[in-house]
Amino acid sequence: MADNPSSVSFEHDELNDSSRRNALVVASTVGAIGAAACAIPFVSSFEPSERAKAAGAPVEADISGMAPGELRRVEWRGNPVWIVRRTPEMLESLKVTENEVVDPKSLKPYQLPTPPYAQNQARSIKPEYLVVVGICSHLGCSPGDKFTPGAQPSLPADWPGGFLCPCHGSTFDMAGRVFKNKPANANLDVPPHTYLTDTRLLIGDDKKA
Repeated sequence: MADNPSSVSFEHDELNDSSRRNALVVASTVGAIGAAACAIPFVSSFEPSERAKAAGAPVEADISGMAPGELRRVEWRGNPVWIVRRTPEMLESLKVTENEVVDPKSLKPYQLPTPPYAQNQARSIKPEYLVVVGICSHLGCSPGDKFTPGAQPSLPADWPGGFLCPCHGSTFDMAGRVFKNKPANANLDVPPHTYLTDTRLLIGDDKKA
């Protein structure tokens, strides 16, 4: 018995429709993947990737509203960076510690050379703000802040305020300069940095304005 022409035509149309649907699905999928691939570099351009941050990509820090004596922490190259808004008393203490620290002019580097703009008593661009990497030059521990002057556990009676490394007792003044006769032999590093505005710091790059 011969095939019904109308039935053959219907089946042929169904095959064509199925092929068209499959083609549309494939085209849509490829288009979506292509669009996503195009979007990834665009989205990534908004902020450094985790890999870029670990490799040393600059990071911004907001210092707006910092109170005198306050410390803020950010991360750069996987290390803590401390930003301290120093009080007039903290800055005055640097005159006292000048002759008590190993490297008062910050000429001896630990891991980073001290930028020229930080080779001064305050070790900073603006005396009010200290920016240092919070890693001890002895064994890589992270010191704690001990800003209150005076006798305290593990500190001398005439303690002027600064930082104490809990691992082996190295002490640093309010400019991150290491005191003499301590296990650490170098000051806390000052990272390259610049002020983008009065309230925004760029850490990791000092060539951008």
